[in-house]
Amino acid sequence: MPARILGLHHVTATVDTAQDDLDFCVGALGLRLVKKTVNFDNHHVYHFYYGDERGTPGTIWTTFPYHGHGVPVGRKGAGQITITSFSVPTGSLEFWRVRFAKLGLAISDAEARFGEPAILCADPSGLEFELVANREDHRAPWTRDEIGRDAAIRGLHSVTMSVWGKKKTLELMTGLLGWKVMGEEGNRTRVGVNGGGPGKTIDILEDPGAPPAMNGVGTVHHVAMAIATGEEQRELRAELVHAGYRVTEVRDRCYFTSIYFREPGGVLFEVATMGPGFLVDEELADLGTALKLPPWEESERAAIEPGLASVVVP
Repeated sequence: MPARILGLHHVTATVDTAQDDLDFCVGALGLRLVKKTVNFDNHHVYHFYYGDERGTPGTIWTTFPYHGHGVPVGRKGAGQITITSFSVPTGSLEFWRVRFAKLGLAISDAEARFGEPAILCADPSGLEFELVANREDHRAPWTRDEIGRDAAIRGLHSVTMSVWGKKKTLELMTGLLGWKVMGEEGNRTRVGVNGGGPGKTIDILEDPGAPPAMNGVGTVHHVAMAIATGEEQRELRAELVHAGYRVTEVRDRCYFTSIYFREPGGVLFEVATMGPGFLVDEELADLGTALKLPPWEESERAAIEPGLASVVVP
């Protein structure tokens, strides 16, 4: 029986400068910075988590700002998440067009897919985003004075993953991972889990002519799916290993535990637990205000903190 994947958990990308990233994600998109920590695999680099008020799985966008660390600009292509889509209310796209124009951000209309209109924009690192308007998302948004409830981002809508061929990808997703095909348009197949809809959707774009993806600045590193418990996560890991996938050991990310593996099309998948969440080391009102280090790095704080860029949260 397939493990109970609940939906998307988060999407993580490699970006350029930390301040530009904060200015875009908090200042332009209006997301909340819910955690300022470091890359657990490289403590010289920030790891920013953005989302709703408490960083609920399914609303989370995360970044590694690698400016100055010799990471080249990446290449978008097959074997990668090429577009990250956020969910906004029906009727709000004109608000976002005006807002982005005032901020000097280039936008364009995306072709409506599966009956949902959208606009496209890019961040300073070249990552591509969509804002998808729909009536199906009832999650409470994080709001601010200039972005009200009638326009604010609700969370992740979906991601678009590009692959050369979709057959084996679909076999995995509709088999062990429990997703279901929700529709097809041209070379795009939409899959959903736990009923589908915003935050529970992935689009598989089959593009045999796409260049091979190369990880780097301006590209998505991985997409994470949410699972309820560590027990279910370990069961899924065993099933994936039995099926021949190379899966990491369970990794402690403090705010959840994770496993990682590549699907047949080359996209890096993570499966992350719902808890314990971002309130384990900060109060709700204080999320994102202090640099939080994992317990095993605290003894190195005096060496780590001065090496990180000085930033101001908009």
